[in-house]
Amino acid sequence: MSWSARLGIGFMRALAHVPLPVVRGVGAVLGRVLHTLAVPRRRVVDINLALCFPDKPADERRRIARETFVYVAQSWLDRSWLWHAPEEVVASRLEVVGAVPEIEEIAHGTEPMILFAPHFYGLDAAATALTMHTARPSTTIYTTQRDPLVDEWIREGRKRFGNVEALNRVDGIKPIVAGLRKGGLLYLLPDMDFGREQTVFVPFYGVQAATVPSLSRFARLGRAKVVPIVAKLTPKGYSIEVLPAWANFPTDDATADTALMNRRLEGYIDSMPAQYYWVHRRFKTRPDGETAVY
Repeated sequence: MSWSARLGIGFMRALAHVPLPVVRGVGAVLGRVLHTLAVPRRRVVDINLALCFPDKPADERRRIARETFVYVAQSWLDRSWLWHAPEEVVASRLEVVGAVPEIEEIAHGTEPMILFAPHFYGLDAAATALTMHTARPSTTIYTTQRDPLVDEWIREGRKRFGNVEALNRVDGIKPIVAGLRKGGLLYLLPDMDFGREQTVFVPFYGVQAATVPSLSRFARLGRAKVVPIVAKLTPKGYSIEVLPAWANFPTDDATADTALMNRRLEGYIDSMPAQYYWVHRRFKTRPDGETAVY
């Protein structure tokens, strides 16, 4: 356990009681600094945007890149109040909107449901908002952090409200499927490059991207419906949009299902491109014979 981790978590606990406009202002400054100094990560963002939006003018892509670093910083600092501010403060900053039947089913239903939560910067806010309003058992999958203290802090933050079980990726699929079949919720974020193992290559903005077919697989094994969740950072906090459940999903073709997932994700991203997680090396795993892009 490092002293830097202790200091960082202590800082976040203190920041939880600072007015939101101040937190966001600090995040805006920090984001601009990161865009200037974090050159390797900025290069990743620039390459991602060039690959996914080749028709956008270069100056527009630069604007999106600058904004995305601000959202990175603001959303990270927002975890201070999401995980440590009084419950009434958290609730006042999170607005759940969208498909009323799906919202009601998340809160009170009994049928298995997968919440498809793409990597927008508000993903932790969305998870918090939804678990605050349901007693249904829910599962989330996370990647272990190197520092045990940070790992525990993140895990406990994501379990703060509701009945949440946080599973590591190495725990396998059995507890995930078992939770679904008992009528639980699965908060799933399958839109990142997790390497070549157990992935399929499907287009993402026209570029072949290694993608885990877990959304299709878990929906089929858990006999669950899929409901997309799109979280947007706003001046007042976050707006969490619950979209209608996907019809005729999954099919017997996991690769086709995964390609459909990416196409629909593109539509969500197009509505607010700067709020997607472009700092991730989405195309680091290439099909055989293709050269590295980063």
